[in-house]
Amino acid sequence: MFNFAESYNIYIMAGNEFFGTEEKKEINDVLETGILFRYNHDAQRNNIWKAREFEAEVAKLVGAKYAHAVSSGSTAVTCALAAAGIGAGDEVIVPPFTYIASIEAVIFAGALPVFAEIDETLCLSAAGIRKAITPKTKAILLVHMCGQMAQMDEIMKIVKEFNLVLVEDAGQAMAASFKGVSTGLWGKTGCYSFDFFKIATAGEGGVMVTNDEAAYKLADSIADHGHDHQGDNRGMENHPVLGFNYRISELHAAVGLAQTRRVPMIRDKNNNIKKAMMAELGKIKGIGFAVIPDPNGDSATFLNILMPDTELAQKTVEEFNKNGVSGFNYWYTNMYHFINQWDHIKEGRVAAKTNVQLLGAPQDYKNLDLPKTQKTIGRLISFGIKATWDDAALNDLLTKMKVSINSALSVTA
Repeated sequence: MFNFAESYNIYIMAGNEFFGTEEKKEINDVLETGILFRYNHDAQRNNIWKAREFEAEVAKLVGAKYAHAVSSGSTAVTCALAAAGIGAGDEVIVPPFTYIASIEAVIFAGALPVFAEIDETLCLSAAGIRKAITPKTKAILLVHMCGQMAQMDEIMKIVKEFNLVLVEDAGQAMAASFKGVSTGLWGKTGCYSFDFFKIATAGEGGVMVTNDEAAYKLADSIADHGHDHQGDNRGMENHPVLGFNYRISELHAAVGLAQTRRVPMIRDKNNNIKKAMMAELGKIKGIGFAVIPDPNGDSATFLNILMPDTELAQKTVEEFNKNGVSGFNYWYTNMYHFINQWDHIKEGRVAAKTNVQLLGAPQDYKNLDLPKTQKTIGRLISFGIKATWDDAALNDLLTKMKVSINSALSVTA
């Protein structure tokens, strides 16, 4: 199953490492019925409901009362925002470090992104949120980055103080938690991604979670053209709200179901590997790691190294490339995860006018003052952890990393 020569794929996490008889069995269940659509066709499907099982498995894993599976992590964010009542003209505080889908979802919801500072958790900071609040602020879209979690105690105080709506994008942090509460369940709604690069994959897919029954019912309709899913005649269902098509197929749900069952095992392996890496690399004077607010709740999909400054991080990246070390991300120059490269958002380059153009941006996106974020992301190098690494593969990687880091530190000393 494990091929070390292929183990350093950039931004690859564990879901795609484990794919076998369990996934094939779930897929074959669907193929034998011929019903790839997640709703109706009760008689033909022989009681095979993979989307329902997938949702139940995710809800059990994270401790949610409700879960609704959709076509992607991006549409899960879209559903989470809409089900939480976020829409036209609402100002939403967002991070400048996230996969860009988070920002796209806010814009296409008709809302207005307000960028705030992150801290060394790699997530929005309470201080950054507080500074960004205006009388027009409606919500916070909190993104839990790189498998970790935000400082939830501090953030929840602000949510309650200003009566804000909290929506969580835990696309990269399913199976992470803070003080026993899963990421995605602190706010009104939350969501996870099941694309090819996450801790568990459906190929393409996402899940919105909530403990709020009204929000769940809204998401259930929003994701399927407003259908209320009552009765067995789809063409005669009622439409409680306007919706669109964010449905997941039974085939994708089948894969997601089998993969979700693997997550506890993957998380345990990830954590063992990450702790070993931190212990070994932590011996190098001058480097640190991203803050993990609750180490017991880490999903450990990434090892997040913080170099002393941006110059040393860039030199380390050069050394990694020179010494054949791959499987890492230097987010500071990444085109899709960091605001420095989001010129299309800064310049308002859109195919069709959005509320940012109609109502005006709440900030000057071209001249944002986010010094703490710039410093943190400039220092950050993240390694995707592979749960299939054996001792030999891990030791080989660590040896190359230490040589590279020490070389970078000595050159700039």
